[in-house]
Formats: sequence, structure tokens, C-alpha cells
Amino acid sequence: MQTATLGGGCFWCLEAVYLGLRGVAAVKSGYAGGHTANPTYREVCGKKTGHAEVVQVQFDPAELSFADLLRVFFTIHDPTTKDRQGADVGPQYRSIILTHSPEQEEIARQIIAEVTQARVYDAPIVTEIAPLETFWPAEAEHDDYFNRNPFSGYCRAVVAPKVQKFRKTFADRVKA
Repeated sequence: MQTATLGGGCFWCLEAVYLGLRGVAAVKSGYAGGHTANPTYREVCGKKTGHAEVVQVQFDPAELSFADLLRVFFTIHDPTTKDRQGADVGPQYRSIILTHSPEQEEIARQIIAEVTQARVYDAPIVTEIAPLETFWPAEAEHDDYFNRNPFSGYCRAVVAPKVQKFRKTFADRVKA
């Protein structure tokens, strides 16, 4: 198994998508990329910890490459907006890839170049790439959030459309 740590807005969105991706064994929401030890959700939302909302994805590289994991990542969020995803604004919502190895960093740069060359987006990609220092797990209430709260307003308006886009775009990779 390998691990990827990614931030692309609200971690509930990323978790919901990656839980449905074939080759993914587990997804955990958390915080990374900042300077505050053991932050809480409230502290991260206060925009002073430097952390982004991220997910750690455990995946089987024999079934799913890191490059393909990133191709999904760049499809399910807007990597062209600094510190925002839709109506969610703040540094905790930034687009970030926190790498676990020099190889992951190289692949991340290659995929950004691929997406840029394909002109998927009209604006430049602003996704940060940095080595992971520490991953702080989010509170248990954030685990499997979309599946436990599918009818909440946020899940219906924000998370569900991203899950639907993923399922349509990557139909051949959705778990049975």
C-alpha cells in the first residue's frame, strides 16, 4: 500500500470521491501543511493554523497509480483558485499535494504539466506541492461524512455533484 495526502477544498468532498475509487483501501480526513500542532476543526477554520483540510488516501499501486489518483484529484476540484473552492474561502481550502517521496513530487509536477497542456482549465493551476511534514487526523465526526449525512444542505449542494462528476468521468474506476 502507498499513501497520498491531498487537499482540494473541503475534505468531505475528497473523502466521498476517493472512498468510491477502485484501488483505494482507506481515506482519512485531517489537517496538514501548517504550523499548529494537533489542530481542531474550529482552529483550522479560524484560518490561523496554516493547515489545509486534507485527506490521506491509502491505495494499492498495483491497482491504482499515484498519477491516476491525481488525475481524479484534478477533475473533482478547481486547482486554479487560491485559498478557495466555490463558496468555501480561506487557506484551509487551498489546493495542495503533500508528497511522501521525491517520486510523488515528480509525478505531481508531471500531472500538473499534463493538465496544463491539455488546457482543462482557463486559468493557471495554483496547486501547491510540498513534502508532508505531519498529518493530524480530523475529529471522528468528519469520518465518512457524506455517507452519514447525504441529505444535509452542504452535502446535497457541494459534495453530491462532485461525487456524481467523478462517477460519470471515471465510471470504469468506480468500486462495484
